[in-house]
Amino acid sequence: MGFQEAVAACFRKYVTFSGRATRPEYWYFALFIFLASIGLNIIDTMIFGTDYDDPSVFSGIFSLATLLPSISVSVRRLHDIGRSGWWWWLWLVPILGWIILIYWACQPGTGPNKFGPVPKGGAAEQAAAYQ
Repeated sequence: MGFQEAVAACFRKYVTFSGRATRPEYWYFALFIFLASIGLNIIDTMIFGTDYDDPSVFSGIFSLATLLPSISVSVRRLHDIGRSGWWWWLWLVPILGWIILIYWACQPGTGPNKFGPVPKGGAAEQAAAYQ
């Protein structure tokens, strides 16, 4: 799954919390959010002359627009490693919770599990193709 395909998939599944998300889908969407936020902060600074302390118009709207897709792809990523989406709430635990969730997001997906079959392009599907 490439960058554009991953971003399109995340927006297509805007509030779909069921199913699974591959590592590329999750990390490419995270990269998209990061790069777009930087770009929009630069645009906000150029147009409105805002500092880091001031609220940013465009980046604020973008953050609100991508909040639900970000949560849903995170939940689907947890499903891919066989964990419940409720583990997403671990983000509320400073530092330790963040480290655990980032570690889990880096893990390869499991084979078919209770959250569905292996997603197209998933690690288990790719490994099976080479055997």
